[in-house]
Amino acid sequence: LVSDEGFALVFDAAGTMLRVQRVKEVRPAQYTALGWQVPDIAAKVEELEKAGVQFERYGLPDQDEKGIWTAPGGAAKVAWFKDPDGNILSLTQF
Repeated sequence: LVSDEGFALVFDAAGTMLRVQRVKEVRPAQYTALGWQVPDIAAKVEELEKAGVQFERYGLPDQDEKGIWTAPGGAAKVAWFKDPDGNILSLTQF
């Protein structure tokens, strides 16, 4: 914890500033609220599934049994999951 500004907490996450906004009421976002780029999405999905994370399946064309969607042309692969508050988070491999 770097600072508590009353309306937000600021953390140093291994040299990256992470700012967490305080709110009175949490409402799940119906869009991807936060995402991470990963070098090997299949390996990361497998790792997170073993830890109990459930990946979302939207019935998209080119979304596999693990929930990994391949963008047209194969430029990116994306997998979505929810945080404990129901916000949608993602992993992306370019």
